[in-house]
Amino acid sequence: MQRRHETLGLSIVLLFLACGLACGHRSSPQAAYDHAYTDFVHGDLKQSQDQAHRGRERFRDSDPEWAWRFRILEAESLLWRGMYGDALTLLNSPAIPPQNRDSQIEILAIEGAALAHQHRFLEADERLGRATRMCHAFSEAGCGDAIRAAGVLAVQRGQINSANQLFAQSLEFSRTHNDRLLAATALLNLGLTSLREEHFDAAIDWSEAAYQSSVDLGANDIVQMALGNLGWAYYNLGDSEKSLDLSLQAANRAIQVGDVYGQLLWITNAGYVYASRGDLTLAKQSYSTGLGLASKINGREDIYNAMRALALVSVESDDLNEARKYSERAIALAQSDNNRLNELYPLLVKGLIAARSNDGANAERIFHEVDQDKNANASLKWRSEHALAQLYENENRSGEADREYRAALSTFESARSTLQRNDSKLPFSNNASRIYDDFVHFLVARGKTDEALRWADYSRARTLAEGLGLLAKNSAAAPTALDVHAIAHRAHGTILFYWLGKRQSYLWAATPQKTALFTLPPGPKIDAAVQRYRKALSGPQDVLESKNADGQWLWGTLIAPAQALLKKDTRVFIIPDGSLNNLNFETLLAPATTPDGSTHFWIEDTTIANAGSLQLLGAAQRDARQNQIHSTQKDHRNLLLIGNSVSPNNKYPELPRAATQLESVARHFAPSDVNLFTRERATPASYLDSAPENFAYIHFVAHGMANRLSPLDSAIVLSKPASSKDEASGEAFKLHARDIMPHHLRARLVTISACYGAGDRWYSGEGLVGLSWAFLHAGAHNVVAALWDASDASTVQLMDKFYDELGKGASPDAALRAAKLSLLHSQGFHNPFYWAPFQLYTGS
Repeated sequence: MQRRHETLGLSIVLLFLACGLACGHRSSPQAAYDHAYTDFVHGDLKQSQDQAHRGRERFRDSDPEWAWRFRILEAESLLWRGMYGDALTLLNSPAIPPQNRDSQIEILAIEGAALAHQHRFLEADERLGRATRMCHAFSEAGCGDAIRAAGVLAVQRGQINSANQLFAQSLEFSRTHNDRLLAATALLNLGLTSLREEHFDAAIDWSEAAYQSSVDLGANDIVQMALGNLGWAYYNLGDSEKSLDLSLQAANRAIQVGDVYGQLLWITNAGYVYASRGDLTLAKQSYSTGLGLASKINGREDIYNAMRALALVSVESDDLNEARKYSERAIALAQSDNNRLNELYPLLVKGLIAARSNDGANAERIFHEVDQDKNANASLKWRSEHALAQLYENENRSGEADREYRAALSTFESARSTLQRNDSKLPFSNNASRIYDDFVHFLVARGKTDEALRWADYSRARTLAEGLGLLAKNSAAAPTALDVHAIAHRAHGTILFYWLGKRQSYLWAATPQKTALFTLPPGPKIDAAVQRYRKALSGPQDVLESKNADGQWLWGTLIAPAQALLKKDTRVFIIPDGSLNNLNFETLLAPATTPDGSTHFWIEDTTIANAGSLQLLGAAQRDARQNQIHSTQKDHRNLLLIGNSVSPNNKYPELPRAATQLESVARHFAPSDVNLFTRERATPASYLDSAPENFAYIHFVAHGMANRLSPLDSAIVLSKPASSKDEASGEAFKLHARDIMPHHLRARLVTISACYGAGDRWYSGEGLVGLSWAFLHAGAHNVVAALWDASDASTVQLMDKFYDELGKGASPDAALRAAKLSLLHSQGFHNPFYWAPFQLYTGS
């Protein structure tokens, strides 16, 4: 999909002329021009266009050269708004050209960019060739704009390598000539070429740099373009939620600055997100709106993008006639531009149409053509391979289906291995969730349940396992053998591994002796019940007294099938999937186990811990002996205790019982083993500088905040550093998840006594990502964190009992269960709202 920054208008460097005292008056041409140009830089495009038009008319007869400068600014404002035809008409209307050489270069650059967007490539070549020859002979300020326009032309032609080189040249030119506006657009354009090459880490870095540069400059139109491009990058990375937020922000800003082109881009972007969520009606509305705006400005690339998107959503809506119409029109546009990559996207849609029309031979031919084309990028390859696998599966060609599923996952994992940023890797697995789901279902349907479990586990906690050194970052899609019974034996418990699929869900229950597979309802049905029950847990009614229907149904659905493998007071390790990451299984309502019994919370029957994958759980148990060795060392009971911080602002008031909790926790350790940071000393730096890798126990008592759109920006809220008391200190009082990760830990236990310490966002395969995930990534063996708001009063009591049990030698999961049961059986805190937010996550 075409990005706006490849079409950004060609910036005009202010021409400061020696005009005497008249320059100081608003009535002078320079003053009028400066005013209009300031609006242009700030992104007030309609206003700068109107002011430039008035200046052009005012000086048309009295000063033709100034009239030309206003005309160029007016044309550039039109170009930035995406009104290419109007810009060309304006520049071609006068009979007498300007005498100023820089103005001549700028005109050629604007015309070249406008013609490029209309895919009038020969005419664009001619204009930019003339500009290049002039720039070879003279060093004019407008030459940077000509270089950038040549990059625009290269992008429109699909020549991404050439475009990347040209945009890099324009960035160098901007720095040599101190042109901040050109620099901001160059950064934006380099983000574009990275997106086109599917180098998403680089795309985000360039786009964030463009965003910051344009914010500093006050260039609002570039700000909205940077936001939109980040939205598109995150869509490609599989983060639909963040993509939608950024795309809608960008669309609203585009409307505010009068940028029609930006508006159509980000509305179309939002359509892709709606389609990924299954809202095909809203997606089609977005694409249709984008097509209307693209047709209005005659943006050929944007017309193609809208038609390509409409073809795909029509297939997904089973409107095959509409899909054929749009795909054929999109293919015709791509062929007329000799752009093979653009041709492959609607060609893949034609393959999907053939498959749905039971034309298997034609579908197979098209999918192979796309997959094997040298111009196909990674996403096109894995989509065509996935489509082939589904085609073969439907035709009962099991061997070929198996091969193509593996090929699709291999292509996907190879693409994932190129990513370096955790922010990129975490959501990227969402792109393969359908492939993994279909492959797991395919294997189960053919009786290969053990292999299905291996592939299901292979998709889990990939980023976490890589961070812990348990998985090579460039590993191919080939899961290693899993001895599930040995893992269960070392864990001294039963493992419940869940897979929530679109068509069918599964539960693997594993003990040291056997593994059993159970079929569960489709994922969406389970998701709905989880959401309702989570809401009920925080409501005024006691879910146990009311015998909440969802709490009972979830137990009957998720636990009852494996009940024969679960003994009372057994140890259970939950490996959740999807929405189950937000569910505390202890709160599920189990039926009576004796004739005189009654419905009760499942915590009364079992001790529960959560794990990210079988691989992580196996690594944790392999380290058990090493942990026992550590327990004999001198520092096995040392504690890093941080909290009761000074309120940094009104948003985070001081916790009234924080000091009491600190004292309570500290009582369970020898005074010489406690390293305490409280009040003004409870700062992020205190944790980072305290050598946290040397502590067996780490405990925080503070506010916590979960950042849903950017989970690694979740933070523990502490005191401001003494050197940062003013408002400019920003977020210096936050210990962010991303700051925790690089500091290697060997702690037996990290406890985050804060709200939402477990996080508020789960990713496909990776689970909840937030503070607990960050501490596990750093190497903590166990983390206790909260799923929701934790009551200050009940938490003090729970933590006191928890550490009391740990002091008696209980394992962290058994100690936490005992602490929760003490609250459950008390008078004041029996409601799960008080004892259930805290969960134990086991790492490596």
